[in-house]
Amino acid sequence: MYRKFLKRIIDIIFGVMLIPLFLIIFIVFGLLIKIEDGGPVFYKASRIGKDMELFKMYKSRSMKVNSPILLNSDGSTYNSKKDPRVTRVGKFMRETSIDEIPQIINVLKGEMSFIGPRASLASVLETFKTDEVDKMQVRPGITGYTQAYFRNELTNREKRLLDAKYAKKVSLVLDVRIIFKTVVTVLKKDGIYTNENNSKKNTNI
Repeated sequence: MYRKFLKRIIDIIFGVMLIPLFLIIFIVFGLLIKIEDGGPVFYKASRIGKDMELFKMYKSRSMKVNSPILLNSDGSTYNSKKDPRVTRVGKFMRETSIDEIPQIINVLKGEMSFIGPRASLASVLETFKTDEVDKMQVRPGITGYTQAYFRNELTNREKRLLDAKYAKKVSLVLDVRIIFKTVVTVLKKDGIYTNENNSKKNTNI
């Protein structure tokens, strides 16, 4: 019941309620982005959605215009505190996760959920292994289990396996746990940078 109906209804209700927040973020940070380098406010990238359907995911642009996409050896996105591609305002938005707020648009369009697996790059679709594809059984989320509990401290393989496990165990209780943990993780600024985290944590859901 929750997985098939209530989760989507909750997404719509909270998506509508958060429109004022989205507009404030758009105005304030949109101006800061424009002032810094004059480029576009939003960054749109092709991502893998539910049932492997591709969609354009919105983010507030945190990198300089036309920055190249850099990947680590495991296919995860390169992410470092000293990344020269990131703008000054972009660094702040990333550390506070404000750059993710525009994904409310994707939630209202039905392409994403507030809680779900991290949406993977469309370009890596063919790299998914058999035990990882269950991740695409549900809509990707603005936040999710791996983001809340580990942020960028796991390998790409570990993230995919946990996302697949989440997709099989979706429940209201689990999603509520993820919401509260997300708040704590963002406030503590834990595990922000992929390329500067080497700690190992318990990955049992």
